[in-house]
Amino acid sequence: LNAAGSQVEDECALYAEQPQNGFITTQGGKLLCSKIIHLIHSSNVKSQVFKVLKECELRMYKSVAFPAIGTGQAKQSPAKIADDMLEAIVEFASRRSVQHLKKIKIVIFQTNMLRDFYESMKKREDKDLSATYSSIFFCKKHPTEKKRPTVLEKKVYLATFQICGESKENVDATESWIKNLILKEQFENSISDELIENFDESQIETLAELQRRKFVTIELENELSPPRITISGISRDVCFVFVEVQKMIQKMKDAEEERSKAELVNNLVEWRYPVSNDRFVPFDKLTNMQLEDAKIAKKPHLTVKINKKNYKVDLNNLQANDDQGKTISIQRVPKNEGKL
Repeated sequence: LNAAGSQVEDECALYAEQPQNGFITTQGGKLLCSKIIHLIHSSNVKSQVFKVLKECELRMYKSVAFPAIGTGQAKQSPAKIADDMLEAIVEFASRRSVQHLKKIKIVIFQTNMLRDFYESMKKREDKDLSATYSSIFFCKKHPTEKKRPTVLEKKVYLATFQICGESKENVDATESWIKNLILKEQFENSISDELIENFDESQIETLAELQRRKFVTIELENELSPPRITISGISRDVCFVFVEVQKMIQKMKDAEEERSKAELVNNLVEWRYPVSNDRFVPFDKLTNMQLEDAKIAKKPHLTVKINKKNYKVDLNNLQANDDQGKTISIQRVPKNEGKL
């Protein structure tokens, strides 16, 4: 507080007289930061850290640095403080609603506390934390890998881990542990199909939306034979997107099969509706197939569209009625009696 200057002390004195929610926020004063969040004493460090993180997100702050809260005059156990702080950060970082806060630092000056924080991280090794640890920053920067090329725009959120330790061996061991933890949650799957080459703008946009919503990168490789879609990222999201892409391809296959069947039926029989007293025109091929299928299935009625209006077709007497009661006659004209 002394380093921040008298202006910050005056702000604290002013806000202290007002109701607070466990902390006071002041200007940064002479410190190299824009704001200082002063915590009101509490034995619940996890709750305090979580409140600060929520406040930072609410205020759209991009970064925050914590000391080892409670290990000074409060004389709390460094091991317990490490557990509480990391648990609060992990819980906060796992929330999908976090958009603004990108960097969280824990600044530790006492070398004897480094092992406590290291052991706290170690205990989480077997837990599902690889995705959430992307929001935790400690002290040794690592170069980030280049994003794999993709035709879909992808905003990459860089994760920087900073590691401090008593020795190079400890730092290297921690680095290896973090890498292994991340790799446990990484997965890649691919789908190869000729229909991928026929994806239109709406299907590309669907892929882009899946990529925005999930922690995955989607790469389209149309130059391959057959074309391929590769999905990589967090295991559960890769599996989800993989199923969605399969559904898209299956929908295209179903539509293609339906078009082929409609073409075949159109070569055998043609259903027609009137446009004037003495002139009839054919239905589109899909409606033509639906009418023929309904007749073969011996259905009494089928609703179709004629000039953007709904008509209920009586398949026995070949009459169609619209919603206003208007009646028209339709025709069924076989093209090749020998094949019907």
